[in-house]
Amino acid sequence: MNIDQMTEQLQTIISNAVTLAQQKNNSELCCEHVLAAMLSDNGLDGIFERLGVDKTKMLERVNDEISHLPSAEGTQPSLSRYLAEADAKANAWMKQEGDTYMSETALLIGIFQSSAPIAKQLMRQFGFTVSQIEKAEEDRRGGVKMDDKSNEAQLDALKKYGHDLVQDVRDGKIDPVIGRDDEIRRVIEILSRKTKNNPILIGEPGVGKTAIVEGLAWRIMRGDVPLGLRNKQLIELDMGALIAGAKYRGEFEERLKGVLKAVQKANGNIILFIDEIHNLVGAGKTEGSMDAANLLKPMLARGELKCIGATTYDEYRKYIEKDKALERRFQKIQVSEPTVEDTIAILRGLKDRFESYHGVQIKDEALVAAAKLSDRYITDRFLPDKAIDLVDEACACIRTEMDSMPVELDELHRKIMTLQIEQTSLKNETDPKAKERLAQIDKELADLNEKMEAGTSQWKSEKKQMDAVKDAKEQLERAKLDLEQAQNNADYDTAAKLQYGTIPSLQKKIADAEKNDGSKMLQQVVDQNMIAKIVSRWTHIDVSRLQSTEREKILHLPDALRKRVMGQDEALTLVSDAIMRSKAGIQDENRPLGSFLFLGPTGVGKTEVAKALAEQLFDDESKIVRIDMSEYMEKFSVSRLIGAPPGYVGYDEGGQLTEAVRRNPYSIVLLDEIEKAHPDVFNILLQILDEGRLTDSKGVVVDFKNTIIIMTSNLGAEYAFESDPEARKEHYLNAVHKFFKPELINRIDEIIVFNALGKDVQKQIADKFLGILATRLAQKDIHLEVTDKAKDRIVACGVDPQFGARPMRRHIQREIETEVAKVVLANPDIAGKTIKVDADDSKYLVSVH
Repeated sequence: MNIDQMTEQLQTIISNAVTLAQQKNNSELCCEHVLAAMLSDNGLDGIFERLGVDKTKMLERVNDEISHLPSAEGTQPSLSRYLAEADAKANAWMKQEGDTYMSETALLIGIFQSSAPIAKQLMRQFGFTVSQIEKAEEDRRGGVKMDDKSNEAQLDALKKYGHDLVQDVRDGKIDPVIGRDDEIRRVIEILSRKTKNNPILIGEPGVGKTAIVEGLAWRIMRGDVPLGLRNKQLIELDMGALIAGAKYRGEFEERLKGVLKAVQKANGNIILFIDEIHNLVGAGKTEGSMDAANLLKPMLARGELKCIGATTYDEYRKYIEKDKALERRFQKIQVSEPTVEDTIAILRGLKDRFESYHGVQIKDEALVAAAKLSDRYITDRFLPDKAIDLVDEACACIRTEMDSMPVELDELHRKIMTLQIEQTSLKNETDPKAKERLAQIDKELADLNEKMEAGTSQWKSEKKQMDAVKDAKEQLERAKLDLEQAQNNADYDTAAKLQYGTIPSLQKKIADAEKNDGSKMLQQVVDQNMIAKIVSRWTHIDVSRLQSTEREKILHLPDALRKRVMGQDEALTLVSDAIMRSKAGIQDENRPLGSFLFLGPTGVGKTEVAKALAEQLFDDESKIVRIDMSEYMEKFSVSRLIGAPPGYVGYDEGGQLTEAVRRNPYSIVLLDEIEKAHPDVFNILLQILDEGRLTDSKGVVVDFKNTIIIMTSNLGAEYAFESDPEARKEHYLNAVHKFFKPELINRIDEIIVFNALGKDVQKQIADKFLGILATRLAQKDIHLEVTDKAKDRIVACGVDPQFGARPMRRHIQREIETEVAKVVLANPDIAGKTIKVDADDSKYLVSVH
């Protein structure tokens, strides 16, 4: 065997065959090893398809023969007599064909012409002859000679590196395309041109560029295209397969040339579709060589190649637009994002496919919710892709629940297991109470087992019925596709049987099964609540419908906030009103849920309102994006909020504000001590407050529409103790108007002046702090009693007019908690007793009762 006179593909096959012989410890390299290597590769797929041979079964047979070959440890396999004969016959056939290099097919023909027993057995078992292989190779080659080592890569290039979308439609592999008629018509018009008949679809990811081409495939299948496009093949080129495994320089170009030759040979009957067409620019390029795009240019310009491309705006600008010679050969079609109404229509068209695949029922309200909620809350993706994904995941979620044991049965099963463990441990007990409990357990187990048996029976019955409905829906989908094909092929007899027999029968079967609801154990309906649940998982935004308990919670939000923040009724009412508007869905959707500027002296509850709000809305007061604006006093610090510009340190890390909100889009943004920030920081707030969005340094738009913006400020704090409330408020507002620009002030929903703490409020705050201490002591079974005299002393000593209520917490901690701790440590048997806190004129008196 002369390896140098073989094509690159045959060299790979021989190498794989030798490796196989070594792995099996065979002493000879036989025809069986070569056949196994050929059948494991895809190089001869075109030949085996034309012969109608099942490659998998033939490979099983060949491997079986290899397992019976003689083996010997540590020997280097030598050429067998039959393979040497096959090589000689392959050389003779190669010269007859005028080839310079031996191809895979030449050696295959040589093997089946030889006297090797395996050759005759396979031809007899799979029913083909050598002349049929020769005819298949002649058809496959189309006049190509093996005068170059890499020429074999060009054969059957379209089968290896692409697939026919029109055939995929016939096989039911592609979902129907709803809408996009204008874009499909535009593609058809450009394809019908004489020259430069190459449309390129440009749009954001997920708007439906590939779907437009699939829509064209549907139209070609139906014959709903101009005469010039009827019966055309629409081949999608697989760039991954084209590039994968191209080890040698020029091998990729040879493969692409094979594809282009096949297209050229088809005389305009093939339309090539290249998804992510920007990958062609630079593909296969090495120093001094051309890239793939340059191979396409001449054919594109002459109109010999009808090519449809698809790419995004960013990639088009980055790759295609730079190559003006390539750009001018394509006609741009901009694909815009569909509207919510168009998306609902698309989802309705796909509904049957999803129901058939998942075996569930989808309510129309779920489709409407998927379109509207995805548009409102999932802002970093595009319709209809994000809405389709929502519906698909909701269906998958319901299907998973259907395939699992129902919650009721699972709980019963766990109860039975618990009782059985208890029963086993009590069986050997002689105590009368234990025997009484054992009898009780036996009775409970009998009841539970009966319920479990009945429930399991119902579950299995429902599951069987659901599986039957799923099968019926799949049959219905297939029947509808067959009907369309029969109508296109003018097979009216088959069409009549399907339209008036099979389809109505299946529809009735499905309708009857779905009508028989009863009290079902398994939930198989996808509704808007399920869609809302999926949106919440994706975005961490609670968009579920307001249940009665949540309605009550929102309506009583001001009261809940007042329990935690005392003496600030106006602030709490205004904030609560904003939350109510957002939960009712009537606030302006293009702005944050609420934006507030809190003014007032320190320690009166400005930051505490934000924490209380987070606790009420998210059950966790830590869910606050807190930015201390005193850290942003310098001009350059703006970049810390939105991210460093390109070329600067930290560019890849993102901004502190933008990244935090992007990860938690439903949150409270607390900008503490806003007046301490540099004026340039205020400029970026304008966009947030007005449009509800902010663009970071990478150009990513971060959505602030689901945030509550709270800014706190100490401006005007010198007027905190003004006796007249109206005058005090006016002083604060004047201070704000002097400091901030009008454009910022006008974008804030409410400017709220917090009141200084009065005596009554101070007592309430003292009660709150003492209540927290009492709760901690109660966990140790110790009661706390605080006299009014002690409370008066706390208010007198713990409140500083300049610092608000903050010193009170420190005072209670230092003066009372320390004394209580000493008493607890001094009395080991204090559990169940009461600690009393009293006071005289100079100190607190702590005693145990």
